[in-house]
Amino acid sequence: MTSTNGKIAIIRTERGLTIAGTRITIYDVMDYVTAQYPPKFIRGLFELTEEQINAALEYIEANRTTVEAEYQMVLKEAQELQQYYEEKNRNLIVRLAAQPPKPSQEAVRAKLQAAKAKFDRS
Repeated sequence: MTSTNGKIAIIRTERGLTIAGTRITIYDVMDYVTAQYPPKFIRGLFELTEEQINAALEYIEANRTTVEAEYQMVLKEAQELQQYYEEKNRNLIVRLAAQPPKPSQEAVRAKLQAAKAKFDRS
């Protein structure tokens, strides 16, 4: 599977549809396409070449239905994995949260708690 210029391929790997020569999947790019980020931003974020981002965007556009269906499956699997690990590590998370901060981390923790409180009020 190549882009129209024949240079950059979108290949299927064990991770799914991937930009050849990278570990970046079409689904990684889809997160930002769905959020309507500009191509230039996506390109910079993933350190892609102009040809690579164009190949990814062209592939997404040409195969929108298939890519969207696979993207939804990837999102569902990611959510299931997150729930699994949160459940599996719940006791550890509670235990770590109950520990007092190390003396060198008190200022950082206080700043983090203040930022979290401000975010929760928003």
